[in-house]
Amino acid sequence: MNSKLIGGILLVVGTTIGAGMLALPIATAQLGFWGSTFLLIGCWAIMTACAFLFLEVNLQLPPKTNLISMAGATLGVPGQVLTWITYILLLYSILSAYIAGGGDLFHYLLQTSGFNVSLSVASLLFTLLFGIIVYFGIRFVDYANRSLMFGKLGAFILLVVLVLPFVSKSNINHGELKQITSLNSISVVIVAFTCLMIIPSLRTYFNEDVKLLRKTIFFGTLIPLVCYIAWDLVIMGVIPFVGEHGLQQMLHSSSSNSDLIVALTYILQSQKVTLFAKFFTSICMATSFLSVSLSLSDFLSDGLNIVKRGFGLTYPLIFKSPIRWIAAIHAQATTQ
Repeated sequence: MNSKLIGGILLVVGTTIGAGMLALPIATAQLGFWGSTFLLIGCWAIMTACAFLFLEVNLQLPPKTNLISMAGATLGVPGQVLTWITYILLLYSILSAYIAGGGDLFHYLLQTSGFNVSLSVASLLFTLLFGIIVYFGIRFVDYANRSLMFGKLGAFILLVVLVLPFVSKSNINHGELKQITSLNSISVVIVAFTCLMIIPSLRTYFNEDVKLLRKTIFFGTLIPLVCYIAWDLVIMGVIPFVGEHGLQQMLHSSSSNSDLIVALTYILQSQKVTLFAKFFTSICMATSFLSVSLSLSDFLSDGLNIVKRGFGLTYPLIFKSPIRWIAAIHAQATTQ
């Protein structure tokens, strides 16, 4: 198989599968495994079709065209303004979340290695380490993402294999299909298949090879679908819907992701499961950070009509605001 095709598929997978994947079985718990599988397949089909349509619009415009130019050509100035507002808010919010999570991970790793630094400094180090990969362009992002993705998928497979023997048939058969109209479930599942932001960057990387682009989008969204179904199977099959450490309780918790890890540890009494779950979550942050940063870089380059050259665009515009927000949050938390 074409090496660049594999890299492109992994970029789409890295963009799609983030740390929020842990919340999928919680958000769809009331549907049960079979209902959640039906919802996953339906949302996958819709979002993949949207990705193909997005690609077709992008291909009708000049190379290196991103969302702002696409909005201007199809929706006019009002569309461009709306796109600027929504896309900037979305990507900076996501980027801030990944920097905060990655900084927290770095803080923990540095502390265990004997280096006592603040959370703000750890967040800065995380941003510099992975941000410099983004600075060198999509080829470097591709190679870095490949290494991380193999570790990510390996950890996921081991996690599923370790948990699968404990799956209960009675837990699997729980759920009500009528809950499929729940906005909470639908919104979480739809977001889980979002990969549109990386498509313009992939078009540039593949040098307008439409056949490769379509294969990349299809397989890049199909792999997450399989992973999501497998993840729902083991989580819904092991953790009951009701009761202490149940999925229903997590649905109303403000720390559902960490509650899920705690529940798995409590029910299975396995430190290996906890280790692989934390490792998987950590790599999710890194791969998603790379994809989102690259997408934001290309978006700003197109929207501001600036050639991506040097640190002038990549670092101040992409990373300065998220780092400031996170530093302010850490400072406020320290003083309380």
